[in-house]
Amino acid sequence: MKIRKSLCIALLVCCAGCGTAPVADTKAPDTKAKDEADIRALEDHFAAAFKAKDVNAIMALYTPGPDLVVFDVAPPRQYTGWPAYKKDFEGFFAAFPGPADFTITDLDVTVGGDVAYSHSIQHPIMTDKSGKKVEYAVRVTDGYKKINGQWLISHEHVSVPVDMNTMKPDLDSK
Repeated sequence: MKIRKSLCIALLVCCAGCGTAPVADTKAPDTKAKDEADIRALEDHFAAAFKAKDVNAIMALYTPGPDLVVFDVAPPRQYTGWPAYKKDFEGFFAAFPGPADFTITDLDVTVGGDVAYSHSIQHPIMTDKSGKKVEYAVRVTDGYKKINGQWLISHEHVSVPVDMNTMKPDLDSK
């Protein structure tokens, strides 16, 4: 028993130095600033395309092909692939045929090499078939990849807070 305990302690001591250390981001500060500005511009393009309800302009901001994964507010649980998410946007805008408005606030971008992520609050104002305006706020986390020098959204997670007392979404969350 004493030998087993000694072996375990020795193994733990030896493994203590085996962990990988964080790798420093070696990008020059001006490159990181440009990447962040490019991602902010991408989000501005998204907002403009959303207001115009231009599905093709929206989808030009996402990675093409089957690797795109989106967790949206409405079912299904996830959209896998560019065509599936495009169809989601088409259906969404068809349900709200009137004018649309859209703002992004609290955008925070973190860049590390050729990948990045952001989080923001997005506030669409849609007009339904009867002319009624529908407003809500969602939380969005985007993952980006830099492909051929261009930042594209490769993963998106959209959510709303839930009031745990009523188990209903809090669409006006502040």
